[in-house]
Amino acid sequence: MIKAVTKISLILLFAGCASTSNNPANKFDLSHWKITIPLDQDNDGKADTIDTRALQHYQHPDYFYLDQFGHLVFTSPNKAVTTQTSSNTRSELRQMIRGLDTSIDTKSYGNNFALSAHPDAKYFDQLGGKLSASLKVNHVAKNAKHPKKPAYSVVVGQIHAGKDKALIAEGNGFGWGNEPIKIYYKKWPNHQSGSVFWTYERNLAKDNPDRTDIAYPVWGNTWENAEDPKAKGIKLNEEFSYEINVFNSVMHLTFTQKNKKAVTYQIDLSNNIDAYGNIDNKDNPNGYTGDWHYFKAGAYNQCSTKDADGIWYAGCSGTGDWQTDKANGDYTRVTFTHLTLSQATQP
Repeated sequence: MIKAVTKISLILLFAGCASTSNNPANKFDLSHWKITIPLDQDNDGKADTIDTRALQHYQHPDYFYLDQFGHLVFTSPNKAVTTQTSSNTRSELRQMIRGLDTSIDTKSYGNNFALSAHPDAKYFDQLGGKLSASLKVNHVAKNAKHPKKPAYSVVVGQIHAGKDKALIAEGNGFGWGNEPIKIYYKKWPNHQSGSVFWTYERNLAKDNPDRTDIAYPVWGNTWENAEDPKAKGIKLNEEFSYEINVFNSVMHLTFTQKNKKAVTYQIDLSNNIDAYGNIDNKDNPNGYTGDWHYFKAGAYNQCSTKDADGIWYAGCSGTGDWQTDKANGDYTRVTFTHLTLSQATQP
């Protein structure tokens, strides 16, 4: 009989979702999201994905749940099963514009948004879009063998461009699955405060040495600065908000916090002019014009346990046993008090 149990049914069984009183979907609109969690309960070697329909009745007591205030909690240990192409774990939502209409393919024009400059813009169901969120970072991983850039950090929101083998094969410079924005929170273990910053990844092929993330400060420092930002930064459990508004082909960013001055940026994603208005000769001249895009939000743990060359592999601690790693502080946790998807608006 177990062979007849579907992946989602199996996941719901193990997660103990018979009670729906604390389901995140009761408090947050999850009708256009799916989620990846750091578990492999169907033993297929990949992180489990809960689709949009199942998500309306899903919770996990460790990784995805409502707290006592009705706020949405995402938790991800340093070491756990993750996606096939990553060594970073996540408890993270992925935008699904199609909602419950599974006749629309995940990678199709009907389930992702485009820039107005896209050559096929008229065929997309959505041009641009907006993600608004308020959150508190409760915990970041504390133990890293190599204090490289991503150590002690978590990504709490992003836009992901579609990784499309067909586009890559065409050789037109798109489809690599890069990220025009990732919003980071990083706090070194001995610091009073952490830093909020965002990065833009040049839209280049994976093996291009110029493919890198350009960091822009919000509050505190960017990821390479080891100084304690103190009062300029954001403490753990201190709430802040962000808005990513992609209108036409321009990404407008707004960051707010009750005790700090608002920070804004704008960057045209259809060219190679950076957020300071300077031409970046190393970037793709057409930026992200030919890609399709989707929002993500949650806890995308950047403290990889992989110990290797390159900036991404910090050799962070983790055993793979959740209770042990929780006790040792080898995880990240983020609590959202607000999370909303909507159509883009003219600034």
